Amino acid sequence: MKIRAAVCSGLREPWKTEEVEIDAPHAHEVKVQMAYAGMCHSDEHLRSGDISVEPEVLSVFGVDSLFPCIGGHEGAGIVVEVGDNVETVAVGDHVAAAFMPACGTCFWCASGRQHLCDLGMFTLAGPMMSDMTWRHHLGGSNVNRMTQLGTFADHMVVNEASLVKIDPNASLKAAALISCGISTGFGSAVDRAKVKPGETVVVIGCGGVGSGALQGARLAGARQIIAVDPIPFKLEKARRIGATHTADSILEANLMLPELTEGRMADVVILTPGVLTGDLIAPAMALASKDGRVVTTAIAPFNQNQVDLNLFNFAMYNQALLGTVFGSVSPRVQIPNLLRLYEAGMLEIDDLITQEYSLDQVQDGYDDLAAGTNIRGIVTFDI
Repeated sequence: MKIRAAVCSGLREPWKTEEVEIDAPHAHEVKVQMAYAGMCHSDEHLRSGDISVEPEVLSVFGVDSLFPCIGGHEGAGIVVEVGDNVETVAVGDHVAAAFMPACGTCFWCASGRQHLCDLGMFTLAGPMMSDMTWRHHLGGSNVNRMTQLGTFADHMVVNEASLVKIDPNASLKAAALISCGISTGFGSAVDRAKVKPGETVVVIGCGGVGSGALQGARLAGARQIIAVDPIPFKLEKARRIGATHTADSILEANLMLPELTEGRMADVVILTPGVLTGDLIAPAMALASKDGRVVTTAIAPFNQNQVDLNLFNFAMYNQALLGTVFGSVSPRVQIPNLLRLYEAGMLEIDDLITQEYSLDQVQDGYDDLAAGTNIRGIVTFDI
């Protein structure tokens, strides 16, 4: 079957719409007709080289390059074909994509931590997780897919472990954004930082993931939520979804916190910038109180090994520096949960969508993101 997909052919090359040939799904695989795909910043990390790795690492996956690659790892659609032995979805089911697959049987899944499933090791590049053969082909060559998904396509073939069945009456548009960014940010506050009622929370970066963190902090009962971002319209939006205070820099937040907290500083700091670099850690830790929790949610360059951190203060203040993937909660739990909150009017999604794009406009959407004019863009398909 021939499909249309947004493909990046090389480092710093633009997203271009290409005609890609896809095979029928094999055992444990599913073909999905896409309805919406979220334009998360992580796809730009692929194009910019932030998640580039050494050839010897890629050789483990049977490839020598991350490119060409079909972009997109947020999305929702409808199942149109299933392979043999598929157990979790059927033709006609509505599904959301999950960039972290969940096999259900590895140690991490069996212990309730599906966001750490061992199948996650296959999401960087390479063939299908099911049998290590390829389904996507471009000009006679095999094509990688962002996190084994590739939602920037009118159809995709994926392992059933990478799909979450949702209520057929649920909004596919909301499900697309909840499938990664909103869930990751929300879980960073609620599940990883474990924000408690009455606490003070700082969210650094108010894009899609930061918007999820702001709303998670609000629903967890935070008394004060400080949104930090240099772009005024993002701060305005942050106030509408939960921020009680705003600052255009970490320094401004640092000067603001002593008066707001009687000198104690923030209980929780969540880092959701476009790119996470080591020089951000020390300023974030300086915002945190004694016993404060700092959660690093954004993607850092693959080879970022150096971190600025005052170890004396870190130890003596009894602080915690925490990483997170998918907000530290299972996609199969979080996606339906947040859809229910959205349907109840408790979680804002629609107002975060700055603009909708066609498949041919994916590069335009990322140009807008780089220019700071988008909180979230979304690709809309005819379905």
